[in-house]
Amino acid sequence: MKTCGRYKLGALAAILLLSCFALGQSAPPPVIDETVPPASDSYPLGPDSQPHPSVEAGKTFSFQLTDSEIFPGTMRSITVYVPAGYRGDKPACVYVGLDGLGFNAASVFDNLIAQHAMPITIGIGVSAGSVASANTPENPRFDRSFEFDSLSNRLARFVIEEVIPQVEKHKTPDGQPILLSSNPDDRAIGGGSTGAIAAFTVAWERPDAFRRVFSAIGTYVGMRGGEQYYVLVRKTEPKPLRIFMQDGMHDEWPGGPEMGDWWMSNLTMYRALEFAGYDVRHVWGAGTHNGNQASSVFPDAMRWLWRDWPAPIRAAEPGNPVLKSILQPGEDWQASAEGCVVPTLAADPQGQVFYSASGGPGGGPGGGQRPEPLPAATEPMHCGGPLDEVPGFAFAADGRLFQARVEGGIKVTASGLQDSTLGQGLNIRNLTVRHNGDVYAVTSTENSHNELWLIRASAEKIRLDQDLKGASGVALSPDGLWLFVTQSQSRAGLSYRVHPDGTLDAREDFYDFYVPGWADDSGAGQIAMDRDGRAYVATRVGVQVFDRNGRVAAILPLPGNKPADSVCFGGHDFDTIYVASGGQVYRRKLHIAGAPPWAVPAKLPPWGAG
Repeated sequence: MKTCGRYKLGALAAILLLSCFALGQSAPPPVIDETVPPASDSYPLGPDSQPHPSVEAGKTFSFQLTDSEIFPGTMRSITVYVPAGYRGDKPACVYVGLDGLGFNAASVFDNLIAQHAMPITIGIGVSAGSVASANTPENPRFDRSFEFDSLSNRLARFVIEEVIPQVEKHKTPDGQPILLSSNPDDRAIGGGSTGAIAAFTVAWERPDAFRRVFSAIGTYVGMRGGEQYYVLVRKTEPKPLRIFMQDGMHDEWPGGPEMGDWWMSNLTMYRALEFAGYDVRHVWGAGTHNGNQASSVFPDAMRWLWRDWPAPIRAAEPGNPVLKSILQPGEDWQASAEGCVVPTLAADPQGQVFYSASGGPGGGPGGGQRPEPLPAATEPMHCGGPLDEVPGFAFAADGRLFQARVEGGIKVTASGLQDSTLGQGLNIRNLTVRHNGDVYAVTSTENSHNELWLIRASAEKIRLDQDLKGASGVALSPDGLWLFVTQSQSRAGLSYRVHPDGTLDAREDFYDFYVPGWADDSGAGQIAMDRDGRAYVATRVGVQVFDRNGRVAAILPLPGNKPADSVCFGGHDFDTIYVASGGQVYRRKLHIAGAPPWAVPAKLPPWGAG
């Protein structure tokens, strides 16, 4: 009888193993081949990386940038490559190289532009900054890791607001003006090691400015939070980016192995991008931490990144199942209003969304300005001038308006009825109205301490909690069984159990916010709930969506990666989310409907511990 022996795990081994099972025989455990190819940095340059007599070479010049306001005190070199085909009569595409124009970029661009494999592209090499000590030349401060490894928008702002304008002030070596395209589809950025993660961060933070990324031996490790990208990419709605990655399985920076595993971090980053739905390609090798392989593949990487140009790069459909369940395919953010100061948005029972107006009816001592409705028109409206103070407000199921007063308490307004007042003496920051007319409100005291109150429809006031850390938003779960309070000055949001009489217990720091590396706390604000029990919270990184176990399951960034100030559901079917950000209001139709806080409690779908 045929027997199945030991073998190395591979395609043939799998076939043999299946044969053994088919014959009804027991198979011994496989011997796993863990052989790793020996390290090799032998990656010769191809013809596209070398100059050719038949190809006219571009010209290069350099200058010093020493007057940055974003990175004050730094000095650095800027190198500019201008292709031979540039005539100065129309804007050129842009490639920004971090740590300078490496990878034999000038020769590669000469050849590929001549082959029409990439457009006319001006290259800008940006070196990392350094700051001289007071005892020059001793012990300068090197800002490379701070500028390039940090997960923030500062480097993107520096490139967009300072470097590119400075380049455009110069002329080419032939005396032509330098015109650079502002179209994000005409811009690429790349780098190696710390320059690679920096290139990704610039595009991640500003996909409205850069959409093509070349990443070689990237430091997606624990330098300054790079290891967070694996999860952040999976949770965040895909952005319109195209990424080419390179690394070697022996990659490990000798100067910092304690920071993480370079090789595995690149694999993990690639898997995250692939899962999320990005247009991503990789080339893996057997190299160590250097640019040899990256230089050899750079021409092919540029071909791939610039393929089908000038066709725009589109955001992919998300791989994240939560994003798939809440987003409406083909729907994106639309501007609804501009020029507004909007700490609070709220919808009435008909789904009409209101914002804190700077004028109009309801003004005067004691009430502030009455909220005004946002238009349903496609063109955004202008809100008008700002208010010195804009109190929060909410609606009840019967349409009554509950509006916090600047001097304290809540003014309750109903059509055809005399105004009344609740919560006198309380300095209310935000509030929500229950289906029975009771109010949960977060307040500030004279000592800037925050408290949580229950204000009954009968006017009874019950203090439920105190010493909250910047309490800013409050919302009930759709079944009315749990209360969620955001704390802008903490990394955690609070959960409370709601009893039938409205009192609370079982407080827990339950909601775990994603906090960007440049912030110390969540900066969280208003909360909206959907009918499946998910919470949507306005934060510094857009809208963070929490599952019922208090975990961030999805992130909806706003145009330009702007922070979100407030959020609510509205529209006829309450399936449109409205988000205020820095004076603008955006709206977006979703696949899921919101749960108004004043709605009759409804049973939620079954859920588990997760």
